[in-house]
Amino acid sequence: MRKALLLGVSILALVLGAVALAAVTRVVAIKPAGFEPATRTIQTGDSIRWRNDDTTDHQVVADNGLFASPVLKPKQNYQKTFTTSGTYRYRDALEPSERGTIVVQGPPPSVTIAASTPAVFFGAGVRLTGQISSGAVGQVVQIWERPFGQTSFIKAADVTTSTAGAYDYQDVPQVLSEYYAKWGSRQSAVALVGVRPRVTLIRRSPFFVTSVKAGRSFAGRYVYVQRRSSLGQWVNRKKVVLGSSGARRFKMDLPRGRHILRVFLTTNQAGTGYIWSHSRTIVVTKR
Repeated sequence: MRKALLLGVSILALVLGAVALAAVTRVVAIKPAGFEPATRTIQTGDSIRWRNDDTTDHQVVADNGLFASPVLKPKQNYQKTFTTSGTYRYRDALEPSERGTIVVQGPPPSVTIAASTPAVFFGAGVRLTGQISSGAVGQVVQIWERPFGQTSFIKAADVTTSTAGAYDYQDVPQVLSEYYAKWGSRQSAVALVGVRPRVTLIRRSPFFVTSVKAGRSFAGRYVYVQRRSSLGQWVNRKKVVLGSSGARRFKMDLPRGRHILRVFLTTNQAGTGYIWSHSRTIVVTKR
């Protein structure tokens, strides 16, 4: 019985806590003498409901144009939810001398950014997503990019927020790139996306052919042909120097059996602006 009582008290406390944290609606009455109270303080996510308690028409209009009610006849209401902290001053459009202020407390407005992957192969795209703290739809978010070697960021695109203030942008970086999002004066953290040169390996018996492609020449650079061991480790079996086109045809002696091979390019050989890379694996059976 005591355990059941304690459990009931705990559940009641959780419910009361949830209610305390829930968004609330505060009332501002419109009276013959003006708005009452003239200043209301709320939290982000809360709402204000203006109620016309006068016998004449009134209209609530924000000084910055953020909100405007229709003309409110006596006993009519207008409600606005505030999702961004700040101070909002407003007036009665039909009686401009009557003014009021809404103070919204809470975390400052912000915008986030995240990359779908920390690295892509050359020629592949990356998806950049994020959200604005207000959750508003139709807001413009700027995407800024700085490719490796550039001294400053440049604007890549303007995107528009959708449900819950989220945005989505696709880009194809040519070299290691940094990105950030900007919403008004708010700026996100920087997301870094590495780029791996595109490495290929094919077999044209009795030869193998490998190539490396990216936004620079790989002539004279070298790659390693690797074999996966029975323990799952990649072991270097051959060093191959690339030709003037960034490709090379070569032969390779393999013992009898089944071999899983790939070509590996180190970060040092990838060069500035790129990171290590590898080809897809191929299976070779030597009888």
